This record gives sequence, C-alpha cells and structure tokens, in this order.
Amino acid sequence: MSLWLPAASSNAAEVDHLIEALLAISVVVLALVFGLLFRYIVKYRASSPLNRGAIAQKTWVIETAWTIATLLVFFGLFVWGADLYVRLFQPPRDALKIYVIAKQWMWKVEHAGGQREINALHLPIGRPIELVMTSEDVIHDFSVPAFRIKHDVLPDRYETLWFTVTRPGTYHLYCTQFCGLDHSHMGGEIVALAPAEFQSWLAQNSTTDTLAAAGQLLYMRYGCSGCHGGNGAGGGEVPSTVRAPSLAGLYGSPVQLSNGTVVRADDRYLHDSIVLPDQQIVAGYAPIMPSFSGQIDEEDLLKLIAYIKSLAPEGPP
Repeated sequence: MSLWLPAASSNAAEVDHLIEALLAISVVVLALVFGLLFRYIVKYRASSPLNRGAIAQKTWVIETAWTIATLLVFFGLFVWGADLYVRLFQPPRDALKIYVIAKQWMWKVEHAGGQREINALHLPIGRPIELVMTSEDVIHDFSVPAFRIKHDVLPDRYETLWFTVTRPGTYHLYCTQFCGLDHSHMGGEIVALAPAEFQSWLAQNSTTDTLAAAGQLLYMRYGCSGCHGGNGAGGGEVPSTVRAPSLAGLYGSPVQLSNGTVVRADDRYLHDSIVLPDQQIVAGYAPIMPSFSGQIDEEDLLKLIAYIKSLAPEGPP
C-alpha cells in the first residue's frame, strides 16, 4: 500500500502490510455490521408481513463464535504490531550511529568523524543506521514517510531509532510535531548513497576535529578530570581530587546503582548522568556531582559523550 510513496527501508513493506491487514479487517467488520443492520431494516420494515410475536430460539453458538473469532483476529494484529514496534527500537550492534539535534527550526546532524550537516542527512544504503536524537528546546518529531518512521525528539533526553535504507535517492524529512511559529519550514532531506559514494562523501567533508577530539577539550574545560581522573584526563595519570567512578572503559558495561538495579552505560545513561546526575547514583559513591543542565548545550554533550566512549579500559598499574 504505497499510495505513490516509495518504500525505501527494510521495514517499510512490513509496516504497509500491517496497515493493509488492519484496513481490510476493519472493512470486513464494518461491512458485516452495517450489512446486518440494513438487512434487518428491510426485513422488519413497518409494511413487512412477518410475524413479530414469535419468540426466537436463543443460541450461544453464533455469539461465542463471533466473540472468539474477533478476539483472535485483533489480538493477532496486536501481537504483530507489538513485535514490529519492539524490533524498530532494538538496533543491531553494528549499526552506524548518527547524532541528530532538533532546534527551532532546523535539524542539526553530526557524524562520528566530525562531519556536520544542517537540514540534511547523508547515509549509506544497505547498512543499519541508528539515530541518537535529542532537542535543544521543545518537542519535535523526526519523520521520514518513505522509510515509514516517525519518532518524538524530546529535550534533555536521548531517543534512538534505527532503520536500513534499501534504495538510493533523496527523501523528504519532516517535523510532524507543532513546534512554534516556523514549524512548517522545519524540514530537510535524506540523501541515501551507495556505500562507496558515502565513503567518498565522508572523505570530502572530513575534518580533524572529530567528536571525540572536541570532547576531550570539553572534558578538561569543565573539570571532569578533576574528579574522574585516570584515563579520563586524556593523557597521563592525573590524580582525582574527589572520589568518583572511573570513566575509562565505562561505555557499554553494566553499572550497579545504589538502589540495587543494574543499567547499561549507553548514550542515554551518559547523557542523563551529566545533566541529571542525582537520578542514577552509582553504588558506593556519594551523590555529590553537580548538574550541568543548562551549562552544556546538546552539541557539546554529544562531543563529551563521544570522548567518554572512546576511553579505553585502564590497564594494570
């Protein structure tokens, strides 16, 4: 069910099939209900000679069969949709991460190699793409109809979305959440390239100022090394003045919290630990880290997190 809209991602066809199934079943139910309604309107009209005094014999067969059939059909649609939804938010481990920052009224994109774009996103076809998205002001919504994807982008929070583009071309990007005066102008384009062309584009737009390199400077500027020290200082051993957990090798590892739960140190965890440090306290450490909310903008947070992710585990002394 393309309706003249290309299906350019690996999940687009399944999303279309799900919508088609829902529409088809809804039409069948609608036709049955209104068909019976009009049948009885005609059959029992005022001029009909039918005897209305006879008491109909009651049976539970039709009622039971109708209830069970509709329950199974619609529950099947629910399971299908829930399974698709869960898979859309579980990106493969080899997905290419691209960072998207929404701001009234533009989309800012940053690649791991430091390449930056405004209202455009270049990516390769045939490779899973994971978008890590956040907003600098209000709620926006990242929507690409050709990929059949749509997801809210929230301030002070990381949202992730993944997809695999299957067809090269240029596709429209929209913000589908009203976000202020110039909401209708907040759009862009997705440029899907063959892998070799994408590598060529990266090389043409390369910069020595990668996200991790820029993040190292921010790590020192904001005094992170004063507490976390070690490899987190970006060079030799710098003693920590305050007892704080090491950040070396932290990304991707399990973290034991003071409330007994265990979380994985992903992008969202690192982001929230910087702007909302009192919400997830690491076990064995006092909640003394100040919040950097409002002090570091989302672009600098991306760089800082990229640097923390690049830190290798500390070796033996």
